[in-house]
Amino acid sequence: MNRYPLWKYLIILVTLVFGALYAAPNLPFFGKTPALQINSSKATIKLDSRMVAKVEQVLKDAGVPATSVVFEDNGTQASIRARFLDVDTRFKAKTVLENGLNADPKDKVYTVAFNLLPNTPAWLQKINARPMNLGLDLQGGVHFLMQVDTSQMLDKRLNVVQSTVRSTLKDKDIRHAGLSRDAGSVTVKFRDAETRSKARDVIARAMNDVTLFEPPIAAGGVAEGDFVLQLTVKPDALTTLMSEGVKQNMSALAKRVNEIGVSEPLIQQQGPDRIVVELAGVDDVDAARRLIGRTATLEIRLVDESVIGPVTETTAVPFGSELFKVGRQGPHILYKDVLTTGDSIIGATSGYDESQNPEVNIVLNSEAGRRMTEATRINVGKRMAFILFEEGKGELLQVATIQSALGNRFRTTGLGTPAAAAELALLLRSGALAAPMKIIEERTVGPALGADNIVKGVNSTMYGFAAIAVFMIIYYLLFGAFSVTALAANLLLLLSVLSLMQVTLTLPGIAAIALALGMAIDANVLINERIREELRAGVAAQTAISTGFDRAWATILDSNVTTFIVGLALLAFGSGPIKAFAIVHCLGILTSIFSSVFVSRGVVNLWYGRKKKLASVSIGQIWKPTENK
Repeated sequence: MNRYPLWKYLIILVTLVFGALYAAPNLPFFGKTPALQINSSKATIKLDSRMVAKVEQVLKDAGVPATSVVFEDNGTQASIRARFLDVDTRFKAKTVLENGLNADPKDKVYTVAFNLLPNTPAWLQKINARPMNLGLDLQGGVHFLMQVDTSQMLDKRLNVVQSTVRSTLKDKDIRHAGLSRDAGSVTVKFRDAETRSKARDVIARAMNDVTLFEPPIAAGGVAEGDFVLQLTVKPDALTTLMSEGVKQNMSALAKRVNEIGVSEPLIQQQGPDRIVVELAGVDDVDAARRLIGRTATLEIRLVDESVIGPVTETTAVPFGSELFKVGRQGPHILYKDVLTTGDSIIGATSGYDESQNPEVNIVLNSEAGRRMTEATRINVGKRMAFILFEEGKGELLQVATIQSALGNRFRTTGLGTPAAAAELALLLRSGALAAPMKIIEERTVGPALGADNIVKGVNSTMYGFAAIAVFMIIYYLLFGAFSVTALAANLLLLLSVLSLMQVTLTLPGIAAIALALGMAIDANVLINERIREELRAGVAAQTAISTGFDRAWATILDSNVTTFIVGLALLAFGSGPIKAFAIVHCLGILTSIFSSVFVSRGVVNLWYGRKKKLASVSIGQIWKPTENK
């Protein structure tokens, strides 16, 4: 009656082994090793596994031993991490690598930053068993909450709409009586209804992201200017514009943060127009503020074709031109005259041409398109370049040959791979901030405070666990010990799932772990009390155990499902600490259902199930109701 088949015990065993393996890296006795993290500070230069050999050679030539040098790529940031035996060796290696990897000390292509890496055994790392990341409140650092001025995006878009309408009507030889704009729309006046109708058709074909509206004619007759056409940006187009603008700012911020070598930077969107930036291990607020507030610009220039022969770093630069050494296809000498800037780029998307080769499609506003047409008409067959400027230093993004006169829409090819095309499109969009940002909240958490938070959080969880264990064993005796065993399994599984998912643990997350323990033991209390009720009713011990688990299951499931729904609501609508709490809370509910019912019953069946005749069970005092006489 109360026996598990072998396969169920195998599931429990495999699950507990899984939990032990993936929770093990979080144990404190593994410690951390002094390390250096190497990142690329240039948008056009990407780290790959081939760079590992160069790092090892630089260290070997300098006589600085490294215990290991590995390449890591988490999908958003690639880095090389070198471990060392002690802090002194790490200090020497930092100077050696900065000088050995960067040809020009003033223009650092690669950043080298201090780091601490966990001493997780190699065999655990091979199965992707890593310790949890710690949040800012647990390891210290700088936190910024930034507000993106989305009104500036709308203002830029309306300027584009205004210039596009003006150039479109001019090209189609349609005269208007005035063109103006306010905070939310562009207004065009006409002298008669026929001209307005014709203009409406032309504008509708040229611009599909605007809504055209004809206000009613003023009362009292038709006067000059009564025939008005108003243009507003469509709500869905405006939403897309603002969403892409925030993502563009996040991309620009991510590239800048790499320069200070933060090991686990957090840059994420919060709400429709806010960005959270957390830099762990950084305590210089002023330096971080200057970094994330730095401006960048994109320029398109022509290549100086007057230079004969291959261009090198020592080539003489003609007057009115400039040498660019960093970036793709460099070095090149470009004219200082700028064809257009990144502010004029409305969009840049990657795709494929007729031959299925990667390409990037670029859209300029009408004014920039007109300048581009004039410049390229007389320079067909020559080359032009895209340059990204940060802190006055330019990087070559792409150098391409002009095949024909270009307008406000053109494409560039010869990129080699789809990944390179997607990367160039992203750089063209995100070279500069899409809209200004202001810091509306900032705070600094010192490393000492973070360590203190860890100690207090762990102690509160462990003391809570110990108090629960003592109470359950005293009140329910052997069944209390079974419940504590299931509770320990729940904690083990929860830690392993958090580690496997690489969830960032914060103080609210620790609070959610403590809450998960309380909720998990509540399920065992329900089970134990149901078994007691059956025993009071005179049911045989084996039947009482089976019936108690079966009847408690429905109540446990109902209570956990309703609580899980609340957790999902917090996860969907919350942000920051609330979302961190919700993630751990939801995972804790899932692990508690498994441990409180499946593991707990497995332990009980293992202990009592082998006995055919069971006279009594150790579940504490069973109080039977007195009979009324």
